[in-house]
Amino acid sequence: MVGDKVTLEIHREETLEEEDSVSKFLLIFFIFTISLVANEAQDIIKKLDENMRGENVSMKMTMRVVSLSHERTMKMQSWSEGTKKSFTKILYPPKDRGITFLSLENQMWQYVPKIERIIKIPPSMMLQNWMGSDITNDDIVKQSSIVEDYEPKIIKKKNTLVTIELIPKEDAAVVWGKIIINIDTTTYTSNRDVFYDEDGEEVRQFIYEKVKKFGKYYIPTYWRVQSSSKKDNFTEIILEDVEYDTEISQHYFKKSALKRFSR
Repeated sequence: MVGDKVTLEIHREETLEEEDSVSKFLLIFFIFTISLVANEAQDIIKKLDENMRGENVSMKMTMRVVSLSHERTMKMQSWSEGTKKSFTKILYPPKDRGITFLSLENQMWQYVPKIERIIKIPPSMMLQNWMGSDITNDDIVKQSSIVEDYEPKIIKKKNTLVTIELIPKEDAAVVWGKIIINIDTTTYTSNRDVFYDEDGEEVRQFIYEKVKKFGKYYIPTYWRVQSSSKKDNFTEIILEDVEYDTEISQHYFKKSALKRFSR
């Protein structure tokens, strides 16, 4: 009897050790899997961001702003380097020609030739509409980097299409409560970005079409910004000329550029 009890106790201990080993293995496997998925999401977002920006990029574009009672068309040119420097000049219509914008280290200035005045855009106005469009000042400033300021998580995968949810990091100074991006991993371009406020309400969508290759980069050449609350309001942007990784003068990224390149 005593021998049987000892044998049962030994068997029980061995079973517990085996169960403990299995639990540890499953935990390690779970953590490893989560890490791989997180790394995959981060890698996709990084490639998307690099594909849009390159080392630097200059663009000529046409913007059409449409609402129930109003429609206007603008033409502009922009130069940008990384996430911290960009310069934009309005080329058309004549009444707006020469208006310039400088974004530098998360700050934004505007020069208006008619009043010959440089205006600094305060942080409180980052969500204000830019030039009457559905684009915000924050979009122009490119203040928030999706790589640095958000934690990405894959929420859906279907063939080459991956849907990623971006949640702001705790210390990130961003204006959106959440962004959901639908990415084609054959070109690492987005076909739809959905923006939510801090209460989880959908605010707008960016819809991207007509992907073209410029050098080694892919970029959609048609963008549509659609308001979620005002279905009849939208902004279209058509990229007409895109140049990546060319030499851009650093003079564009100084406050003196606002007047200098306004002419």
